[in-house]
Amino acid sequence: MKLRVGITYNLKKDFSIRENQPIDFLEEFDAEETIDAIRDVLESDGHEVIKLGGDSGLIDRLRQTPIDIVFNIAEGLHGRNREAHIPALLEYLNIPYTGSDPLTLSLTLDKSMAKRVVMSEGIPTPRFMKVEKMEDLSDLHLDYPLFIKLCYEGSSKGVRLDSKILDRRSLEEKTEWLLKTYGPPLLVEKFVSGPEFTVGVLGNENPTVLGIMQIEIKGSPVDEAIYSLEVKREWEERVRYRCPPPIHSDLARKIEDVALRSYRVLGCRDVSRVDIRVDQDETPYFLEINPLPGLSPVYGDLPIMAGRMGWDYARLVKTVFHHALKRNGLVER
Repeated sequence: MKLRVGITYNLKKDFSIRENQPIDFLEEFDAEETIDAIRDVLESDGHEVIKLGGDSGLIDRLRQTPIDIVFNIAEGLHGRNREAHIPALLEYLNIPYTGSDPLTLSLTLDKSMAKRVVMSEGIPTPRFMKVEKMEDLSDLHLDYPLFIKLCYEGSSKGVRLDSKILDRRSLEEKTEWLLKTYGPPLLVEKFVSGPEFTVGVLGNENPTVLGIMQIEIKGSPVDEAIYSLEVKREWEERVRYRCPPPIHSDLARKIEDVALRSYRVLGCRDVSRVDIRVDQDETPYFLEINPLPGLSPVYGDLPIMAGRMGWDYARLVKTVFHHALKRNGLVER
């Protein structure tokens, strides 16, 4: 069945970094090559594709252009609920779309809220504290080492090589810098000293694991490795992606279990990527989940994972799209 498919997105090239903004201000936004790659896959399946963008003019474009379904990868622009803005608009206009709904997108962007929900289901996650101001550190009751990051951001925004914290002085200095540079809130959590994995999950009623990918930072021991902005920007030289990872089957099953349980309890749909770190006792800890995983065919973690599992880029995009079509009753189940 031929459909009119809109793509919603935010492009890096549509913004510029002003003098007072951090260097990773645009990190979550996409390159035009990614949008074109998704369009090409959908067109190869016989659909008509309309690039809708994600600015305020989207409302008028949706009113003027009949759309059967939207392939949404828009990160949004402002606030804790920014990833939910376009899905909420699409729901208001009764237009089906790929991916999770506004509640899940808002919930998972707030890392502290996501961790509280997974904790309620007994899913292991590092102990944490949400920090709004420097004075909050006086109530900190966590043992070092710690890890500090922005509470409402993704794509390693604000994460640097010094984000692992070993003492009070470093914690205060890093907290002050993050609050001044990005603003509140921050998340301070126990650092899990073990290997880091990211898990791709696809589907709805019976979600399945696409793959487990171990992220190794070249030249860094496992207990020191941080998947930071500096590392991500030089990923070809500094990162070794191991998929499938060299781990025994029991550990793989435990990692998959944490990923799938987190996906379900947070209400994810169609696709997500779950970040997990394993401690010395081989307990997998939920770190965070991304229900809008990057789909760059060059550097996106999920496409890299898919490729290592024998999937080409087209199969990945078509599978995500097909899950959304089935969920919305646009194809036979």
